Amino acid sequence: MRIALYGGSFNPPHLGHREAAMTVYKELQPDIFLIIPDNIPPHKDMEEGSPDAWQRLELCRLAFRDVPGAEVTDLELRREGKSYTAETVSALRQRYPEDELLLVMGTDMLLSFEEWYRFEYLLQSCTLAVLAREELEGEALREHAAYLTERYGAQIQILNHEPLPMQSRDIRQRLKLRLCADQLDDRVYHWIIRNGYYDALPELSWLREKAYVYLDEKRIGHVAGCESEAVMLAKHWGEDPEIAATAGILHDITKKLDAEDQLNLCRKYGIICDNAERSNPKLLHAKTGAALARDLFGISDAIYEAIRWHTTGKPDMTLLEKIIYLADFIEPTRDFPGVEALRELAYEDLNQAMALGLRMSLEEIRSNGREPYPDTVEACKWYSEET
Repeated sequence: MRIALYGGSFNPPHLGHREAAMTVYKELQPDIFLIIPDNIPPHKDMEEGSPDAWQRLELCRLAFRDVPGAEVTDLELRREGKSYTAETVSALRQRYPEDELLLVMGTDMLLSFEEWYRFEYLLQSCTLAVLAREELEGEALREHAAYLTERYGAQIQILNHEPLPMQSRDIRQRLKLRLCADQLDDRVYHWIIRNGYYDALPELSWLREKAYVYLDEKRIGHVAGCESEAVMLAKHWGEDPEIAATAGILHDITKKLDAEDQLNLCRKYGIICDNAERSNPKLLHAKTGAALARDLFGISDAIYEAIRWHTTGKPDMTLLEKIIYLADFIEPTRDFPGVEALRELAYEDLNQAMALGLRMSLEEIRSNGREPYPDTVEACKWYSEET
C-alpha cells in the first residue's frame, strides 16, 4: 500500500492546506492518506491565543472533511512532548512494515531537511513527496533533490503544485481585524468565531449572511436598518461602531420563533422566565436571541447584554445597550407618530431619548390593553428622573 503522511501545525488549517492535500491525493493516489496535526511543533513556538492541539484536531477534521481518502489522525497528540516526524514514522513503520510511506512537505522543508531530527532515518524509511512550484522552485529543488539522492540514497517525488497565497501566521493576525473568511473553509471559520480562537472577530458581511437565515424575509429590512442606525449612533456617541453593528445584526435572531420554540430555547440555555414572558414571545426573543447569538457566534458579554435588553430596557443601561435599544426604535423603516422627534433627540441627548422612547413604549403597551413589563416601568422611571 501507499500511505501518504501530511503533517503540520495547521494553526489554523486554511484553504491552502486543503488545496495541497487535494494535489497529494490527485498525484499520489494513496491507499491511506493521513492528515497529522502535531502536538508540540519542534521547530517553533505556538503563538499565544492559539487553540490547543485537540482543538486544532477538530479544525482539521472540518477543513479536510471533503478531501478524498483523507483521515485526520490524533497519532501525534497521543504522544507527550514535541512532535518529531521521525517518531511518527517509526510508529507507522511498525504498523505498516512493508508498505511505502510518502512524507509530504514543501520546498522549504526539503531544502532544510538535514536539520530535521533523525533525518537519515526518515530518508531510509520514506519517499519524500515535495509540493513545488516548478517555475519558481524547480531548478533549486532538483539540484537539492539530486544531492540528497546521491549522498543519502533519498527517494524523492516532486509534485507540481501552485499554492494559494496564504499563510497561517498572517491569517491569525488578520482574524482579529475581521478578515480572512475567504481564506478558510466556512465551517472552520465559523468554528473559530464561535469559540473565540485567535481573538477572532467575525466579518460583518459573513455575520449578516449567517444571521439573516434565522429571520423572516420581511424582518431583514428592519434588522439592516437597526444595524445602520446603531453604527451612526455609535460613531456619534463614541462607541465602537463594529460592536454596535454586530449587536444590530443579531438582535432579532429569534424573533420569528413562536412561544413553544422560545420556551424550548429557554430550557436549552437555562433561561428563567416569568409568566408574562411565557405568554409573550416578543419579550422572550431578547433573552433567547442573546443566548443563541452567544452559542452560534461567541459574542462578548457587552453584546449579549445589549441584545438581552433591547426590548424592555432597564435602569442605568450601558452606552451600547442604549444605542441598540434606540436603534431598534428609530431605524429608518420605523414610521409612527413621534418617531422623527425621537430620532432627533437620540443625537442630542441619549438619556432624554431613552426616557422618551420608554414612555412611548409604555403608552403603546397600555393602549393595547396589556400590562407593562416591570423592567420597562423601572427603566422609564429611572431615565425620567435622570433627565
